[in-house]
Amino acid sequence: MTTGPSVVRAVVEVLARALTDRADEVQVVETERKGATLVELYVAPGELGRVIGKQGRTAAALRTLASTAGEKEGKIVTLEIRDGRP
Repeated sequence: MTTGPSVVRAVVEVLARALTDRADEVQVVETERKGATLVELYVAPGELGRVIGKQGRTAAALRTLASTAGEKEGKIVTLEIRDGRP
């Protein structure tokens, strides 16, 4: 078991901070549910479009990277992107 943040959480957080103008308001919450890992990415109001991207391409890429990082830790990862605070 790792101590500190997981690789998945770190990857999502670094990329989301790079994509948004208000990086200090990015929060990532990781929870384990029924053998899978749920990663919730919260961004500042108005920043959701930047993270989702045109036709959802940026969001799809983030989900792919999170899933790939999770595979390296032996996890099944689902990434949900949310507007506001947890």
